[in-house]
Amino acid sequence: MFVLIVGCGRVGSSLARAMLEDGHTVSVLDQDPESHARLEVGLEGGWEVAGGMFAVGTALEVDALEAAGISKADAFVAATNGDNTNIVISQIAQRRYEVETVIARILDPLRAEWYGTQGLRTVCPTRVAVDMLETELRQAAGGGG
Repeated sequence: MFVLIVGCGRVGSSLARAMLEDGHTVSVLDQDPESHARLEVGLEGGWEVAGGMFAVGTALEVDALEAAGISKADAFVAATNGDNTNIVISQIAQRRYEVETVIARILDPLRAEWYGTQGLRTVCPTRVAVDMLETELRQAAGGGG
């Protein structure tokens, strides 16, 4: 599977390394060329030697998405640090490029839920953290959970 990940922070780079390790073709797009270093963590020989691809560019520009390989992507993950960017580029991947699997990281739980009802697959780390913390606190308080 060809996976395109936009955003090469802790989440995007970790996901990219995991997908490459699973044998997928992985391309990563980020506006910061220095973020490439995160892809190299734990790899002998480097990201490109291991088969990965990396492009520098702004995700909101179609030319950058195309340079990163969006036209051949089977899966697209928007993992930048901006909800608005992730929402817009995910919609571009879905509607313009008809990528089969599109997942957007959205930090705002209310927006993640609303866009989920509109057909966008979302992951909300904030909601996951709140749920886990509630469970831990309820267990500590003896209330179950």
